[in-house]
Amino acid sequence: MDSFIFQNPTKIIFGKNTVNKIGKEVSVYGKKVLFVYGMGSIKKNGVYDKVVESFKKFGISFIEHNGVKPNPVLSHVKEGIRKFREEKCDIIVACGGGSVIDEAKAIAAGINYNGDVWDFFINKSKIENAVPILCVLTLPASGSE
Repeated sequence: MDSFIFQNPTKIIFGKNTVNKIGKEVSVYGKKVLFVYGMGSIKKNGVYDKVVESFKKFGISFIEHNGVKPNPVLSHVKEGIRKFREEKCDIIVACGGGSVIDEAKAIAAGINYNGDVWDFFINKSKIENAVPILCVLTLPASGSE
């Protein structure tokens, strides 16, 4: 058996109205967010407004990266990487279910990589580092947490 070290620095904040704490959690990492979400259900159900209100309360600015599709597409991931870099963001906040969180993870991995993010998926390269991601889960059945 190979020796290894596994560290999983996951923090889960669970409970009623915890979405209101996202701004405070983000402020630990910086002041500018790439805000990743799907096709707009978070606007219909009120989660978007709660997240934005919390960002504002803690002086967090954000760049929206919406339109994540079920089973995210590579071109949209690359667009997120471009936005993050150009806007000089500090952190990613993914708000949604599994597809949104999966796309956010791909963006986070690709930001500090000089090659094509697809290289990670075809085992051409390994992820050496990634920017921080915070998630506001809207679908607990996704298992992404």
